[in-house]
Amino acid sequence: MGKVLAVCVSAKKGTLKTNVGSARFVPDWGIDADAHAGHWHRQVSLLGAEKIAAFRAGGARVEYGAFGENLVVEGFDFRALPVGTLFRCGDVLLELTQIGKECHTHCAIYQQTGDCIMPREGVFARVLEGGTISVGDEMTTEPRTDPFPWQAAVITLSDRGSRGEREDKSGPAIAERLEQNGYAVIERLLLPDDPELLKAQLIRLCDQRQPDLILTTGGTGFGPRDRTPEATLAVAERNAPGIAEAIRAASMRITKHAMLSRAASVIRGRSLIINLPGSPKACIESMDVFLDTIPHGMGLLRDEVRDCAR
Repeated sequence: MGKVLAVCVSAKKGTLKTNVGSARFVPDWGIDADAHAGHWHRQVSLLGAEKIAAFRAGGARVEYGAFGENLVVEGFDFRALPVGTLFRCGDVLLELTQIGKECHTHCAIYQQTGDCIMPREGVFARVLEGGTISVGDEMTTEPRTDPFPWQAAVITLSDRGSRGEREDKSGPAIAERLEQNGYAVIERLLLPDDPELLKAQLIRLCDQRQPDLILTTGGTGFGPRDRTPEATLAVAERNAPGIAEAIRAASMRITKHAMLSRAASVIRGRSLIINLPGSPKACIESMDVFLDTIPHGMGLLRDEVRDCAR
C-alpha cells in the first residue's frame, strides 16, 4: 500500500514537471495536459518517494517532478515489481509496462548533480481505467481477474532490410503467428547485422520491458556477418539449449542444411530468447516445434507455476 505525495505534469517534453496536486487520467492516453501522454506504453511515470529522499540525503535539493516523474508515491519499491503489475488509485487503474529507461540526453538534474535516478529507479505505466488522482490518495496493487497475456518482441536482423533494399517478410510472419496464439507483440525491430546493436536491444527489452519471449530472425548461418548467436549468448544469464537443439532436429527431417544452423536459445531475467532462421517458411516451421511447449517454461520464469517431475 502506498500514498501519493505529488502529481506532476509538464506542458513540454524535456522540461521539469510541476506538482499540480491533482490531475485527470485518461484511458489509453495518460494525464490530461501532460506532454508525455499519448497512445504508447509510457503514458505515466512513477517514482518512489523513498528513492527521492535518498537522493536528497546526498545534499541535492530537488523538488518533486524534477526527474520527470508524474507520480511520487510513498511505500512502493517500483523497480522490484514485474511488468504487468496493476496499481489501483481510486477510479484509476494503471498497468506497469516498463522498468527504468534509456537516458540518451542527460536531463537538467544530471547536469546540476552528475546523477539522475529516473533511468534506474523510475517505472512507466499505461492507463487502463480513468479518473482523478490527487495528493494524499491511497495506491494499492490489484490482482488480475484475467491472465496477463504472454508478451513478445520480434527482431529481424538484415543489412539489406534495414537499408530498405529488401522487404522484411520474416518479422511480420512471426508476429502474425504469435498473435494468432494469443501473444501481445509489444515491439518489432528491424536491425542491421550488427552484434553490438543487437546486444543493446536485447538488454533493453529484457531489463526494461520484460517480454516473456523474444524471437530473432536472421544471422544464424556461416556468413561473415552472421553474428546473432554470439550476440544472444553474450547477453544470456542462463543457457536453454534444448529449444535450439529441438529446432535443428526437426529441421533435419526437412533439409540437411539445418545442421549448419548456429541458432541459440537462452534466458535473461524473465525473458526467453530464441534465434530463428532468416526465411519466413523456416521461421514458421521452427515455431511449430516449440510454441506448444514453451508456455510452461515461461510460466516458470514468471514464477506463476511450479516445475514438477512426472
